[in-house]
Amino acid sequence: MPSSDLAAIYRRYIDCLNRQDWDELHRYVADDVRHNGRPLGLSGYRQMLVEDFRAIPDLAFRIEHLVCDPPMVASRLWFDCTPVGMLFGLAVNGRRVQFAENVFYEFNDAGRIRNVWSVIDTAAVAAQIADAGLN
Repeated sequence: MPSSDLAAIYRRYIDCLNRQDWDELHRYVADDVRHNGRPLGLSGYRQMLVEDFRAIPDLAFRIEHLVCDPPMVASRLWFDCTPVGMLFGLAVNGRRVQFAENVFYEFNDAGRIRNVWSVIDTAAVAAQIADAGLN
């Protein structure tokens, strides 16, 4: 699959997440998807995302950088949001925070995500909370 096709699929996947269109998630995520080495399957992956939006009602995935080398996609996602309670073990409690996620995706031959490796900059959130005297 050409890089441009994979980039377009990935952008549609991010749009699907931002619309919280869980009935369409199967178009982008494989039934046997793994997240950071854990076998979640499509239903577990969907549940993880639903819980993310429950904890962060204004969650929006913004692509800051995108590199495609089929079957791999690397992306830096940017978040500017207000979690309602705990986030990454930190009591954010409605405070606006900004942070990045660096994530690699491996796509299968059908153009669906089969592996996700994600690292979130939790130190950025901790620093913002500390600066506000919330910790």
